[in-house]
Amino acid sequence: SEEDDGYIADIPDLQHCSAFGKTPEEALIQGLLAKRAWLEAARAEGKDIPAPRYRPAIYQLAAATA
Repeated sequence: SEEDDGYIADIPDLQHCSAFGKTPEEALIQGLLAKRAWLEAARAEGKDIPAPRYRPAIYQLAAATA
């Protein structure tokens, strides 16, 4: 969100695949780049690629307070 200074794009089907952006659009673009890199690395290492599942979701993180 704007008050949190950024957005996170997460690809739940790809373990540890996520990205950050200052805007929702930037997070989406960075998420797509992260997905591409994840898939390329998995193929290069001969790892299984999970079948995609359609689960659209939007998450908004709250700022941590001390």
